[in-house]
Amino acid sequence: MAKSLLLISRQAPWSGPGAREALDIVLAGGAFDLPIGLLFLDDGVFQLAAGQHAKVVQQKDLSANLQALPMFGVDELFVCADSAAERGLAVDALALDDLNVLGAADIAALIDRYDQVITL
Repeated sequence: MAKSLLLISRQAPWSGPGAREALDIVLAGGAFDLPIGLLFLDDGVFQLAAGQHAKVVQQKDLSANLQALPMFGVDELFVCADSAAERGLAVDALALDDLNVLGAADIAALIDRYDQVITL
């Protein structure tokens, strides 16, 4: 059986290539049926904000990649409620459905569930 992978995305979509690279890794893993999860933490929660205008900051829009996650078998999607609240984002207004909302205390248990963890 393949080892499970949790990818922790901690960068805002406009702060550099980290957010796009995280999504690319998750989509590739999903395409190969790797047991994979994605946690949006810290500034990574900004990737989930609705109504972003990526072209204004000369970035590529990540919303299509986010919407494609379920089609690639990536169903384990998590968001840190504390990170969202600290950044003024309401978790019920985020751009993805079926997010598992976790408190900061639950994240350690989540990380323990996976064989390998990558943070970008």
